[in-house]
Amino acid sequence: MQEKPIKTSPLKPPKNHRAGHRSRLRDRFRKAGPDSVQDHELLELVLFRAIPRRDVKDLAHLLIDRFGDLSAVLAAPREDLLTIAGVSEGVADDFLVVRAAALRFGQSKILHRPALANWQDLVIYCRTKMAENQLEEFHVLFLDKQNRIIADEKMGQGTVDHTPVYPREVIKRALSLNATALIIAHNHPSGNSSPSRADIEMTHKLRDLAKGFNIDLHDHLIVARGEVLSFKEKGLL
Repeated sequence: MQEKPIKTSPLKPPKNHRAGHRSRLRDRFRKAGPDSVQDHELLELVLFRAIPRRDVKDLAHLLIDRFGDLSAVLAAPREDLLTIAGVSEGVADDFLVVRAAALRFGQSKILHRPALANWQDLVIYCRTKMAENQLEEFHVLFLDKQNRIIADEKMGQGTVDHTPVYPREVIKRALSLNATALIIAHNHPSGNSSPSRADIEMTHKLRDLAKGFNIDLHDHLIVARGEVLSFKEKGLL
């Protein structure tokens, strides 16, 4: 008696767990908002536009591992980004656009508004603008009689641990803008927000010089990746 052949089911292709990942991630972001996604997922959402037909999850993880966090990725120099496999000129451009939009958004919340009444927005803006910079920068916020910010200008850029500051140039610019108060800020690329002796001496020199022109120095902010130090809060001003 001839045995009947055993019927076998055709092998099913392995299930692709990432199929539909983009749609699910976009849907979650739409319904639950930004707090529903992690940093690498938010980075994926940015990458979707520049890389429309490729899985970008691994690339998002790679970028965060390489630079440290989402903020550092978006602020990374173009030449450093382009050394990462999978990062094209278009990807680098999109990161710059996102960063520029964040800065414009932050600036719109403080410019021409009372600085002291919107202090937290001011601190967030300074952190967004300077925390990831690899070189020290010195910025001056010029205020009018109502303490509204009328200008934000970079008045110095130096090395990784020093920026030349010229108090007389700051006062000269303040007078040309009819400013009656100042808030100064600079970043520490080292990540340590503690002020140096030179920081303190320069701040006191600028404060004393400004007083002679009836200009108040409200505060000096040192911006580091982990925190923003206020001279006024620390009793240094």
